[in-house]
Amino acid sequence: MEKRYNFAQIEKQMQEFWEEEQIYKFDPDAQGEIYSIDTPPPTVSGNMHVGHLFSYTQAEMIARFRRMQGYNVFYPFGFDDNGLPTERLVERDEGIRAKDFSRSAFINKCKQTTKNYETEFKKFWRTMGFSVDWSTQYETINDDVRKISQLLFLELVQKEKTYVKESPVLWCTECQTSIAQAELDTADNESTFIYIPFMVEGNPLYVATTRPELLYGCVCLFVHPDDERYTSYIGKNAQIPLYDYEVPILADDTVGIDKGTGVVMCATFGDSSDAKWYAEHALPYRKVILADGTLDKDVPFIGELTVHAARKEIIRLLDESNLLQKSENIIHAVAIHERCRKEIEIIPSRQWYIDILSEKERFLDAANQINWYPAYMKNRYIAWVENLKWDWCISRQRYFGVPFPVWYCNHCGKASFAKAEQLPVNPLETPYKGTCDCGCKEFTPESAVFDTWATSSLTPQIHERFGLKLTPMGMRTHAHEIIRTWTFYTIVRSLYHTGDIPWKDLMINGFVLAKKGEKISKSKENSEMEPEALVAAHSADVLRYWSANARLGTDTFFAIDELTIAKRFITKLWNASKFAISHLQDIDLSEKPQLLPVDRWIVERTNETIKKATVWLNEYEIGSARHELDELFWKDFCDNYIEIVKSRLYKPELHGYVERRSGQYALYYSLLNILKMYAVYIPHITEYIYQQFFKQHEKTASVHLLKWEKNEHLNDDFLEFGETIKEVISAMRKNKSDKNLSIRAEIDVIEIRTVSKHLEWFKQTEKDLKACSNAKVIQYISK
Repeated sequence: MEKRYNFAQIEKQMQEFWEEEQIYKFDPDAQGEIYSIDTPPPTVSGNMHVGHLFSYTQAEMIARFRRMQGYNVFYPFGFDDNGLPTERLVERDEGIRAKDFSRSAFINKCKQTTKNYETEFKKFWRTMGFSVDWSTQYETINDDVRKISQLLFLELVQKEKTYVKESPVLWCTECQTSIAQAELDTADNESTFIYIPFMVEGNPLYVATTRPELLYGCVCLFVHPDDERYTSYIGKNAQIPLYDYEVPILADDTVGIDKGTGVVMCATFGDSSDAKWYAEHALPYRKVILADGTLDKDVPFIGELTVHAARKEIIRLLDESNLLQKSENIIHAVAIHERCRKEIEIIPSRQWYIDILSEKERFLDAANQINWYPAYMKNRYIAWVENLKWDWCISRQRYFGVPFPVWYCNHCGKASFAKAEQLPVNPLETPYKGTCDCGCKEFTPESAVFDTWATSSLTPQIHERFGLKLTPMGMRTHAHEIIRTWTFYTIVRSLYHTGDIPWKDLMINGFVLAKKGEKISKSKENSEMEPEALVAAHSADVLRYWSANARLGTDTFFAIDELTIAKRFITKLWNASKFAISHLQDIDLSEKPQLLPVDRWIVERTNETIKKATVWLNEYEIGSARHELDELFWKDFCDNYIEIVKSRLYKPELHGYVERRSGQYALYYSLLNILKMYAVYIPHITEYIYQQFFKQHEKTASVHLLKWEKNEHLNDDFLEFGETIKEVISAMRKNKSDKNLSIRAEIDVIEIRTVSKHLEWFKQTEKDLKACSNAKVIQYISK
């Protein structure tokens, strides 16, 4: 082995070796139970950041671990390359707006952009040493996936789980599309709470609102039926300020008595409560806000203004007309679109929905059938399901997406659907050939496309396109912010299409933070370096080792100096392996020698670590497992065992050749198994060390195709003996340090207190202890 580890050269060599030898090629007929991993297809919406590296690498470690436990690992990878995120990326990269191009021209730009980004993403995952069989790759816009998505939509139609209707919908005026509840975020915005009088039989009834621009859209006032201040008003009419028309005063027990004045203006539509009351009380609709975020031209005083300009102007007019009792500057939470961070509106529109509100109990029950890691993440899912207010809107008024296989009759408006053999189909390009029940033969194609989640929620079904029966899959992995989207939506689709949960286990990762409370993301320029540059400067294995530091589900901070420990570790592993291999060149593994007690200890200690790490990794706690392994490698193997056995390896003429063989065997066994365990975390250096020496003895092509040892029964006596040995060595070192002596300084006597059952083992270890401590005499006191 070379004097220094050249990661830039060796990591590339190992990646080429894995690819040439097809080490990670998935064979469905191979031995072992299939363990399938549902990996989040990265959204093609810009460059990757450290957060991607962190969470995806943690999941990849589980793939490696399960493979080394004897499972036949199916670890596919895909790209979520359709939908609004990709469109916004293209608009940003090209400096264009989609609405300025024909649909086909813009889609072509999207396809080229996604191809370029996916090539870079794939190159990076390979650079990180991901054990993926890239022949299983998919893209959510390709023909196979579009066919699956459209086919399963038609299945929902048959099961009456999807429907189209004209109704109030969450709408982003910036992105010009409908959105789903799961795409909402909140932001604390400055606003004005104004109090204005509605006249009732000549007397003012004060209403507090933050949305006075919707006065023209007011269709009624609501009070709580038990609010004694207003019971006499119920059933009467109130006159709208400035606009001088009347609306009824109604009662509803969802009105907040303590909010504002206790009288609520219901306009079409200010918020989700307005939409709910509109439906429940069969209220009329008054058009105010349009899809582009401006007010309808027919709205007096403020027509054609933007929402915020209209709000400012209407407040001025109210004040000018002495209709502004008071105003308060407030900070309140408003709903925003998570993609563009703009406030959302609610407008009536014809959209497609998947029914979820009627099945909430079923979705809650499904959560209890899935193993959540960490367990507390299930609470986030439960809270989300319990607070659902809208069915899932799956249609988007965009361009680059999977089309709805639907046409509408020009006469009666009834929807007609594509046949399965037509799929995938784009109704804008393929006319419907048929006759409606009403006799009409002319149809208008649906121009909307599926929400990207409507397709990516089908990843378990997409993985089964090779003919494999995978559901429920072994594991799904992702960060905690998409529990409400990818987790929930996939559970919905799996229950509707298969009647079963989509996966057995959920592995939920945390975020990487740039500073306290802030997530590193593509929209924030706060990552100290791009992942590609970090790998080039520090190595993939260093970054992988760092990413395995935190407990599952917890957020972690990142800074360049966080990599110092990982780099020290890589150097230590290289040097320790180089030392060990230099003493193993003549090892004879044909027969296991009788082991000395201290050699038995390091073997047992290695087995103990394998057992503990296995338990942690079966619970997806890669950080806790790595810390167990670090403890073995640094403290037991390097700091103690190598120092104890060193002289015996160098000087068999003094310690005995049989004794040296004992040390060689223990050194070989413990180092090989340390490498096997670390192979999960740092695949490149472990593979290289294995190829340099161990392969000739193990006769297996790659360290990653070896299996972890399974030793259920540990010898606690040898483990206890080893702990006492470590205490003796630690006390000896401290004594020399306290006296400012060299570690090689000679000492007269070491006194060892030990239980009687270990006395004979200490005597067998005496030569090793004298050699590593440079002690003249060792005395024993039996406890």
